[in-house]
Amino acid sequence: MNTVLVTSTGESTGKTAITLALGLLAKERGLDVGYMKPKGTRLQSSVGKTLDEDPMLARELLGIDAEMHQLEPVVYSPTFIQGAIRGKENTEELSEVIAHHFDDISADKDLMFIEGGGSYRTGGIVDLTDGDIANLLDAQVILVADYQHPSDLDDVVAAVEDIGSDRLAGVVFNRVSDASYDELVVEVAPFLEGRGVPVLGVVPNEKDLAGVSVQELADELGAELATDAPTDAFVERFLVGAMGGDAALRYFRRTKNAAVITGGDRANIQRAALEAPGIKCLILTGGHRPVGAVIGKAEQKGVPVLLVNGDTLSVTDRAEDIVSTGRTRDERTVNRMRDLLYEHADVDAIIGNITPASDADEDDD
Repeated sequence: MNTVLVTSTGESTGKTAITLALGLLAKERGLDVGYMKPKGTRLQSSVGKTLDEDPMLARELLGIDAEMHQLEPVVYSPTFIQGAIRGKENTEELSEVIAHHFDDISADKDLMFIEGGGSYRTGGIVDLTDGDIANLLDAQVILVADYQHPSDLDDVVAAVEDIGSDRLAGVVFNRVSDASYDELVVEVAPFLEGRGVPVLGVVPNEKDLAGVSVQELADELGAELATDAPTDAFVERFLVGAMGGDAALRYFRRTKNAAVITGGDRANIQRAALEAPGIKCLILTGGHRPVGAVIGKAEQKGVPVLLVNGDTLSVTDRAEDIVSTGRTRDERTVNRMRDLLYEHADVDAIIGNITPASDADEDDD
């Protein structure tokens, strides 16, 4: 039985989709696949219990026959973290629980996939980072990373050092833009491989898998569209406008594919957002309707304006939840990632030349 742990340099790198897509590719080879996420971090309430959404999706797509408490032995919630700070959590006991459920789930499996926490550092407060989990479960590690600028390699190198080169199977770069793709393949990959860090895949950015459309965002937020402007642009991140106009403009110009969330009465911030090319829509809170000049300018620039009730903080939390848990966590996304990994990653190096147990039994006969 082989074990692969998929971790990441940060949150929202596509780790879940990659883990489950690798599981699908392994199943297509006839392998009996298991899955576990030792530290549940993407939490929602279900029947009075706080559960991670990712193991629930894994159970559905990979046909995993295990209970949620086995798939997610540690619920890494704010309550858990507070308990750890107060000395109520014991690393040795937590490790024993994880190892016990791993042994149960992995019995008779050809290949186990372990999904890491929010990032490779998650769990450090109880000495259970993803590197620690890999050591505990004797797993090889796939590191998922974003790449936009050469400085992003600092995060990759730091993660490799934390995980350990003896555990690292390699790095998969995900959501790589067209502008960065050639640089990554021609310069960055050889640089890392020269340092003993295999690059197992460079997966291009897929627009349909990045964020949600403005229309989907409006539907989920229950927003009123105040403009006659196209709503098919994709939003990947949110900026909160709470500063002066000049500072806001500098802030907004440093990002792309973003929505600005601000009060409906903050006309100076709204105007600044409309001057930034990377802003795809405005989300105005508090039930305030903007002045006519802002609506006119937004329609002129083709930037939709969404009106929502509620304060800026709660609307921001809701919007970020829509992006992080919506389209990025469904069967269509995992299937598309399966195709991307097949085309752009060394799947053989990741899954290895593992023989299904049923075939091995037949050979013995």
